Amino acid sequence: MSKKKGLSAEEKRSRMMEIFFETKDVFQLKDMEKIAPKEKGITAMSVKEVLQSLVDDGIVDCERIGTSNYYWAFPSKALHARKRKLEVLESQLSEGNQKHANLQKSIEKAKVGRQETVKQIK
Repeated sequence: MSKKKGLSAEEKRSRMMEIFFETKDVFQLKDMEKIAPKEKGITAMSVKEVLQSLVDDGIVDCERIGTSNYYWAFPSKALHARKRKLEVLESQLSEGNQKHANLQKSIEKAKVGRQETVKQIK
């Protein structure tokens, strides 16, 4: 008797993103509840929760049209989001490096004219 291990939340999220990226289509929740279990092995019960977490994180777009919610995500949007994040992180890194260099200069200036004191332990 082998127990089938369920997918982790992150695995479900990545598999659901594969559905969007492979089809490049727009879906309703009921469509995803049919497709995800068949193609990606995500249980129908968790589809709504996983989809909502992707929407909350801004990875999947959701729009209410009439009484229906439509969900979509395209690879180009994910690429642009990663590029923007990379630019932000690179600027933060360069700011951090600049602060570090300034602090090192301040330390060097503070050391000038001071003598190192050695404490003796009795």
